Amino acid sequence: MSEPRHTNALIHETSPYLLQHAHNPVDWYPWGPEALRKAKEADKPILLSIGYSACHWCHVMARESFEDEETARVMNSCFVNIKVDREERPDLDAIYMTAVQLMTGRGGWPMTVFLTPDQKPFFCGTYFPKEDRHGLPSFRRVLAGVANAYEERRHKVLGDADAVTAALSASLQGGGGERGDAPALDAALLGRAAAAIAGGYDPVDGGFGGAPKFPPSMTLGFLMRAAVREGNRNYLDIVSHTLARMAAGGICDQLGGGFHRYSVDARWLVPHFEKMLYDNALIARAYLEAYLLTGDPFFQRTCEKTLDYVLREMTSPEGGFYSSQDADSEGEEGAFFVWMEGEIRSLLGEEDARLFGVYHGVTPGGNFEGKNILHVPRPAEDAAREAGVTKERLEEAVGRGRRLLFAARQRRPRPGRDEKILTAWNGLMLRTFAEAAAALGRADYRRAAERNARFLLSTLCGTGGVRRSYKDGRARFNGCLEDYACLVDGLVSLYEATFDPAWIREAARLAGEMADRFWDPVAGGFFFTAQDHETLIHRPKEFWDNATPSGNSVAALALLRLGTLMGEERWRGYAEAIFEINAGTIARHPAAFGYLLGALDFNLGPVREIAVAGDPEEASARGMLREIFGRYLPNKVVACGAPGEVALLEGRPGMPGAATAWVCEGSTCLEPAATAQELGERLGPLPRF
Repeated sequence: MSEPRHTNALIHETSPYLLQHAHNPVDWYPWGPEALRKAKEADKPILLSIGYSACHWCHVMARESFEDEETARVMNSCFVNIKVDREERPDLDAIYMTAVQLMTGRGGWPMTVFLTPDQKPFFCGTYFPKEDRHGLPSFRRVLAGVANAYEERRHKVLGDADAVTAALSASLQGGGGERGDAPALDAALLGRAAAAIAGGYDPVDGGFGGAPKFPPSMTLGFLMRAAVREGNRNYLDIVSHTLARMAAGGICDQLGGGFHRYSVDARWLVPHFEKMLYDNALIARAYLEAYLLTGDPFFQRTCEKTLDYVLREMTSPEGGFYSSQDADSEGEEGAFFVWMEGEIRSLLGEEDARLFGVYHGVTPGGNFEGKNILHVPRPAEDAAREAGVTKERLEEAVGRGRRLLFAARQRRPRPGRDEKILTAWNGLMLRTFAEAAAALGRADYRRAAERNARFLLSTLCGTGGVRRSYKDGRARFNGCLEDYACLVDGLVSLYEATFDPAWIREAARLAGEMADRFWDPVAGGFFFTAQDHETLIHRPKEFWDNATPSGNSVAALALLRLGTLMGEERWRGYAEAIFEINAGTIARHPAAFGYLLGALDFNLGPVREIAVAGDPEEASARGMLREIFGRYLPNKVVACGAPGEVALLEGRPGMPGAATAWVCEGSTCLEPAATAQELGERLGPLPRF
């Protein structure tokens, strides 16, 4: 293999995305003092390019422009070029993505932002093609225009940069502002929010709105809460239909499990093929909750297939969870996942291929660039009738076909995998594995959660605080709010899955550190970055729930759960301040607060405080815990063990020789239960609609 012609400063980074650009002819720098100093000394604008490893259009722009010698010559002559992995530096991404949205009305990646040497944005966009097309100017034309403006119209450029920065600061303050006009934080607000969200439902294909469609995991989670709170069957139907359609679509990997990032159409058929850890954490949790609420084993199977995929393909030897898998392999988007009809026939034989094709929508012409994305266009009963066989015969053939195609697919060149381990995303997945372990009795999920927590605490948490990212033996970058909040939340769930008090003690320690380092004592709410973080052009707060829940949303729910378990009322104060700041915005834009609405639902209660006095490994206690975690009880906290291990167990003694369960709501406790059956009676009937 020949030596690369070029090597730039990215060669010393650990991010797979940055290393993909380390041999570009562009003189890239990572974000840091050296690049920022060079921009000031040379009086050159900064070309900031932000993307991530699994981003298809990031790869396209790299091939078209960043690997092109002539384009690189212009970039190196006129700019100081900085490349950022948005997943490593969400602080920079949050600031400059907001600038892109303010200046262009839309956002996305790759993000291309031109900054003054003091980091203020003055021109920006996303993907720019190599040549003018589809109404977009070529990247070289953009480079020439920006360089000329900076040289010839410097005064205007600097004025524009100041104006954008001022608008950016106002936009990034977060929260609803108008506290005096904010609605009451009560059940009526939750009801209006649920009704408004349901108003955007697609009754044909599920989900909300049209193409492209993103899995609405957090919104579905809130609608399940609303269904139970209001006894509203319609909300449950929306959730069930959406989850069923997603699982039947091409957005779901029908062979290997797990979900792709989003669907480019409204039918969930053609995905953008990257797979993200955070998506699968949130989606698996939604299916788990739907199973607990409905008892439908299909939802359980989908949850387990998703988590089994993560164990198989996204788990490091140390127990961390990798970030993502690319959309592309062999230079083509989706090549790993799609099939020619003839290829299926040669692997399965004529008859099994025919039955497999009827079930999975396989046709000679395909449904994606001449090839087939496997999906389930009709129920098994209808497919069997169309194929002229029994349902059992069809399912046997489909099962054999899936196994054979999966084995064949494993021999294909695989999509790239971003093996950096991010604390926030691992915290999301930690919680999902812990809750699935408790609900489904999966010991392997419990072991995965425990290994993950040990890895995160030993490798990414230390005297300098939580670190954001780990790869190649290096823990790097200051942890952001979401890193702390998601880890605290995951540890609370891990305590409830294991009842090892060490996990709740670690959660409490990290919560205290989070409050000390991120809380705004003047206006309330948590800042995105810690008080000792690098000084940027703004210190934002983030409240909106986007692809992932905001750090403030996760912190609110985690602190409410932690405070109830630990008997520390102060944690509730932080959460309630977050709700108050956002009350007006929640009322106007409820679909943007799916996770925070769930936290508000928890805060309004009633919250079941369940204390099981006894050894969690003893038979009577295990029976009680199965009764608790086999139900849909989103507003609960559970402690099990000896008195004194956590505050919730104080004053709630056991009976000799067997576990005893106490169920309380607020200051009212029911008679203690001595058996699982009695505990079920205390918890009340299962939801009926």
